[in-house]
Order: sequence, then C-alpha cells, then structure tokens
Amino acid sequence: MVPGVSVLFAAVGILAFVTPQLADAPPSQVAQYNAEVSKNIVELQQFRQTGSIHIHSAAGKDGTATLVNLNPDINTWYLLTVAWSGSPETAWHLENPRPRDQWLTVDQKFATGIQILEGKSRFSCDLFDGRSSPDPLEQGRSSEQIYYPICQNRLYLRNPAKGSRTALESTAEFLRTQVWGGEQVVDMFHHLLGDRYRETGELQNGNSASDANPAGSPAPAQIDPDLAHRLLTPSGMGVSLESQNAEKHGMAPGAWYQAAGNPGIYVSIIQPNLIAPAILASYPRLVGHLDSVEQASLCYLIAFDADRFDVGYSLGTSFPEVNWSSRIQPQMKDPNLPGPDGIGNIAPLISTGLIPPDDGRRTVASFTGGFKREHGAFRYGEMATKNHGTHYGFIQDGVVFSKLQPGLATVLVLDDGSLQMKTWRDSDNQLLGRVRHARQNGVPLVEFDDTAQVTVPGRLVTNWGAGNWSGSENEKLRSIRAGLGMQTLQGKHFMVYAVFSDATPSAMARVFQAYQLNYGMLTDMNALEHTYLAVYRRAANNLSVDHLLSGMSVLDKAAASGEVIPRFLGYPDNRDFFYVMRKAAK
Repeated sequence: MVPGVSVLFAAVGILAFVTPQLADAPPSQVAQYNAEVSKNIVELQQFRQTGSIHIHSAAGKDGTATLVNLNPDINTWYLLTVAWSGSPETAWHLENPRPRDQWLTVDQKFATGIQILEGKSRFSCDLFDGRSSPDPLEQGRSSEQIYYPICQNRLYLRNPAKGSRTALESTAEFLRTQVWGGEQVVDMFHHLLGDRYRETGELQNGNSASDANPAGSPAPAQIDPDLAHRLLTPSGMGVSLESQNAEKHGMAPGAWYQAAGNPGIYVSIIQPNLIAPAILASYPRLVGHLDSVEQASLCYLIAFDADRFDVGYSLGTSFPEVNWSSRIQPQMKDPNLPGPDGIGNIAPLISTGLIPPDDGRRTVASFTGGFKREHGAFRYGEMATKNHGTHYGFIQDGVVFSKLQPGLATVLVLDDGSLQMKTWRDSDNQLLGRVRHARQNGVPLVEFDDTAQVTVPGRLVTNWGAGNWSGSENEKLRSIRAGLGMQTLQGKHFMVYAVFSDATPSAMARVFQAYQLNYGMLTDMNALEHTYLAVYRRAANNLSVDHLLSGMSVLDKAAASGEVIPRFLGYPDNRDFFYVMRKAAK
C-alpha cells in the first residue's frame, strides 16, 4: 500500500462497491510515531490514512479539503480540515457511529463535500459548497449539541463541552495548584477521609442458597466453610436484585445474585475476614497483613457477562491529560517535549466526556476510569527510571493519546469487541492497530499462574512507592478503592468491577484471589466520585438508575421535573470512564 493518499481514498471511483482494504502503517508514519520530538495528536497516529481534494465554493472561493481516518481498522474517528485560499485552516472532528458498515472518503469528482460508502451504496454529503450560510459544519459548531448530527444523521460532529466536577474534586485541585504545599495538604485530606466511606455488614443465621449463583453467573468466592450458612446484610448497596429474599434477609457472602431488570449482570458482597483461611494465609511475602478495620470492611462487586455486553471507553473533558506528570523524577522529563509522547494537548480532536448517542441507547452501566495524569506516573521504583517515568497510557476509538507502556496493568478492547486484561509488554505493540480502547493504571493486583492454575497476587502489592498505589506520603494506604478484573469460567468471561469501602491493595488482592479472577487492577480511589458505578434499568420509556453504593447517587443531577440525569450518560464529566453496552442484535 502507498502511504498517505491510499487505495481507501484515491481509487474510490473504482472501488466504490468494495470494502476498503486496510494498509499497514507506512514506515514514515511509524518513524513519526516513535520519534521523541514535539508533534501534534495527528502525527501520533501511525495507522492514519489521508486524502485531499481541491474544493471550489459557489461564491468562487478555492481551497483544499483533507480527510484523515485516524485508525482505519477501527474506523470511528475522522479529522476533516478545510483551508480556503487566504483564510486559516479549520478542523472538524467527525465521528462515524457505524464503523463496521460505512466509510468516509473524499473524491475529486465530488468536490463539495465528503462521500459515505455503505455496502454497494454511496451517499454524498455537501459540507463546503458555500450555498448555505452558515454551512452545516459551522451550524453544528455553533449549536449547543455536543454530538451534532450531519450528513442526514449518518455522522456526528463532536463539539467541546464543559465537564462537571464535584466540590471535593474542585477543592482538591485548588489545593494542589494554588496552595503552598498543596499536594501534602490533599494527602492529609484524603487520609482524614480514609475511613469516611467504610461500611460493614451484619452477619446473621440464614440461607438464601436457592437464590444465589443462578445458572450462567460467575464462580462464587471461596469463603470460610464455617460461614457457609450465614447471611451478610449490606448497609449501602444501591443495586436492586431479582431475589426479594436476598434483599430482605441478606446475601450469602461471596455468592452472586442476578441484578434486577438486567440479564447478564450479577452482584456480590464480601468482607475479607470471611474469605477461606487458606487464601488469607497464601503468599505471605506478596500480601501485607490486613488490620481489623479492613478485614471487616464491605466490598461490593458487580459482574458483566462478556458474551452479552460490549465495553466502551471515553476520555473526560479534562482528564486524563497528556502533558507531564509532576510526580516523575526531574531527570526523566525532556524539557524539549510538551509531554512524554511529544504532545501537550489533543487539539484539534475533542473529548466530550459523554457517551455517544448511538452507544447511549444500549448502555446498561458506566463507571469511572483511572488516575489523572498528575498521579498516573511513577516517582519511585523501577518504573520511575525508564520511559520518562512510565506515564499511564490510554487509547480511545483507536486513537493513541498516550502510548501504552510495558509493565503496566492494562484493560483493552480490540476491534472485534473482545475484552482483555493483561500486563502490557513491548511485544504487545503488534496489537496496536487493532486496539479500539485501552486504559492503563498502575501494576497488577493479581495475575493468573497458568502452571499452578491459581490466582496469584502481583509482586508489588505491598510496595507503596514502586507500585504507585497512592494514598498519603507516609504510606497510609487504607481508603475507599475501586478495581477491575476478569474471571474466566468454563470458557465464559466476566468483567468484574469492585468497590472496597475501606481497603489497602493487599485487601483488594485477597478478595480478587477469593473470586478466582484471572487478572485484577486498581482503577481509582479516595472518594465516591472516583469509584462511581451506575446501572441503568429500562422499562418502556422509563430509565431507572441504580448505584453500586447508594451514596453515589449524589453524583447524578436532577432536572426541574425531578427526573434523574445520570453522570456520563446524561451530562459530560471531566473524568474518563468506561461504559457497558448490551450487544447489538445481529
């Protein structure tokens, strides 16, 4: 394939009824991607394909239109730039909501806009013929819609939005940036709030085994056999269950229960002191001692059947950023670069902090992503002394915003929709062209030992600095924390999200061991807004919002009518997040 103007664009007249063939990354673009020089976000996309045409408006103006498919294998995000003679270039971020069915192209034979290829059909979309004022793109940009439909609703123009933030988050940011010694103040603030969200359950006699672990659910946790006939009553769970018996009398610890109104979603609760003694005694060199507080602190888990759901990921309107983290050692920062990957911002691309409309219609849950860039790099340990301090990488819709770094815990969604969790290696870079979404956050809490066929704690679970577990400067690690994991059971895969009301990484590892997760990682911590998860139940035209912890409801908004407007789904947020969608019917 020829780099730049490829078969995808140049030969559209011949290949109008043929699915465009994907090209390998041109060597010049690979070199641009790898070069440690200042660059823009487009130059960071090694798989991009570009086409340009000469355009002429009805008013007699001449110019050039350039269309960039930022990752043809993912085929979701395009950048359209228009440069009229004598005027500055204007850029437009376009989203293709049907990446498997339609392709965008420019063709000199149709010099007033772009064309959309769909099977054997070709649709023309006039965007810059100059006959209407304002033109469709300008009209879209001046609208109040974050996703503005164009081209007969076949595409969206992405518009910037101001993401919401909570009072706690705004206060923390002010302390960090405006107050002398702010980072230490915030660390103390978090420590003072460390046990604020702690919850404990009440153990009582009873048995809800008939309602527990329904067919198709994940494997239950391995618990102390002496507690097999006890029930645990959670104090703050906000997800409704199909089992009225469990909601009324309590849940068997470690067992799974069907979430109400959402087949394929399961909920479980546990406290570390209820885990099987053999697990609590295992790998003493890798896991720290659990104090009495975290032993008796509730953990809430929710699992999604990967056969039923797709997973999406979105940047927030502000975070995570792409510049340097101030945590890194001074010698790791290249003063000639605006950020570790050569970029200091993502312009002209736009992060909306909001689930796209077509995805939103089938979204059943959403939850917050990982650390901000400020905390997403290493100050101590091996990771701190290589790769510019090993900043956490992230990819959305096939677009690399920060390179994936070896040694980091990574959740990724490939072009076929499959979900993986793994510790990224240099050899995994061969997958980059196929990565739809990816997010890194620290090092693994647990991994799977293929030889022994058991879940093993990560080697840095007890190492505060080298593991970058956050907390406070004096290594007080107990806090509300959230984690993400994968469980494989007889060929079935489940994505498991867990919120620990008061835990250290060691407690997280023990719980993930008990549930036999194949992999587990930290996502975020310290507050409900950082560990937020909501589940959506739809009935006719009504939407009900449940939260894994009922206190998370304060993060949602309310319309004048009293209707709940959920975070990420109903309004943009400044933090990055994941969302879970029911698979589309084939």
